Amino acid sequence: MESLIEWLLLHAEYAHWFIFGAILLAGFNIPISADILIVVGGFLAATVIPEHLWHLYFSIFLGCYFSAWIAYWFGRLLGKRFCRYKWFSKLMPPERLEKIQRFYGKHGLWTLLLGRFIPFGVRNCIFMSSGMSRVSFLKFALWDLLACLTWSSISFYCFYVLGQNYQVLFNHLKTLNMLIFLAFSVTVITIIWYKRRKKRALENL
Repeated sequence: MESLIEWLLLHAEYAHWFIFGAILLAGFNIPISADILIVVGGFLAATVIPEHLWHLYFSIFLGCYFSAWIAYWFGRLLGKRFCRYKWFSKLMPPERLEKIQRFYGKHGLWTLLLGRFIPFGVRNCIFMSSGMSRVSFLKFALWDLLACLTWSSISFYCFYVLGQNYQVLFNHLKTLNMLIFLAFSVTVITIIWYKRRKKRALENL
């Protein structure tokens, strides 16, 4: 993933084509993070190639939308066959697929909308489980059009704005790092204190 990002930065004028293609590949469960590509696209649009703002946005939106189609049909045509293989079961645990299928059956559109904001392979699980459940493709495509448009627009805009203000962010980076470190330290100390207190309470019983 790091080498892909470096390559995109070196060939920024063609970045939208490569972002689009890379996101499509993610639909086949190839470990390419669409979230990282959105971050890169937003920062490129804000800093390196502002003239390609709309190219980058549409490459992300259309790439994510059609990538979901690939995952849907992958699940519908091949999902049940691949579930027999251990490597696929690790990638897409049956328990997770079952939970998503149940939730999808009850909430439909909201599953896709909320799922779009959850990384770490959850999105593809939702798209594949839609196909494996044989949900109408037309219904899936229409619902996900709204979900993908909402998610990609919000995400791209947020990272575009962050990219425009990167100098301000860098100026406050030390303060931010200190706050994160303090929050982490307090959390760890609290957990240790709670566990010791619980242990003493059990010993006194």
